[in-house]
Amino acid sequence: MPELHGSIALRFLAETRIDREAAGGRLRPAIGEAPPFKFYPGVEYTELPRRWSAGEEGLASLLQRRRSLRSFAPGSLELDDLAFLLWAAQGVTGRAGNYLFRTAPSGGALYPIETYLCCERVNGLAPGLFHFDVVNFRLERLSEGAMAKRTAAACLGQSFMARGAVIFVWTAVLRRNMSKYGHRGLRYILLDAGHICQNLLLAAEAVGCGGCPVAAFDDGELGALLEVDPDEEPVLYSAVIGHRR
Repeated sequence: MPELHGSIALRFLAETRIDREAAGGRLRPAIGEAPPFKFYPGVEYTELPRRWSAGEEGLASLLQRRRSLRSFAPGSLELDDLAFLLWAAQGVTGRAGNYLFRTAPSGGALYPIETYLCCERVNGLAPGLFHFDVVNFRLERLSEGAMAKRTAAACLGQSFMARGAVIFVWTAVLRRNMSKYGHRGLRYILLDAGHICQNLLLAAEAVGCGGCPVAAFDDGELGALLEVDPDEEPVLYSAVIGHRR
């Protein structure tokens, strides 16, 4: 079995360990802050419904049903169901001063994860790329036209993604977290993305859909599609959601 010693992954874990005496001080270099929220001023936006038809269902049954789904029915997603998915993933549930608490936890309540969507088949929403405005609970349109095939191609040609209704893509504004937690913060950022994706997958089950998380993609190609700076806001994770056959 190949040795782990010397691998980049192991080095990162070693370099971001906290010991009680140092209290992690060496992990906190001077890193400038980033705004707590991201907006795209001047773009067309769609207000999301704040009431949705998704019924309450026991958590146990949702957990029991959840499986990675790669085969989707051709139907469209309702806008209120998409709104429910976004709320479940990162919706605001409370406020304390300038902090907006969400459905998913985040280290220091800093929420560095940004949500982008490639909407292919959503009733009442023309296809295109969107950014989720958490504060105002709306979608900001970044481009028009079907983009699912291009997004799937950027995910190393995983063509099943193009057959879903919506592809979620998550990036991280690194400074939003690392200005406080330094190098150690990257661990927390990756955990944040996992919390969000699991919320989304369970919510998808609640609206009669399913999904598949995807972490294999061409970082540069997918980042270029979203027009994000790979050094400031890298792509971390994605998931496709669609109706079950």
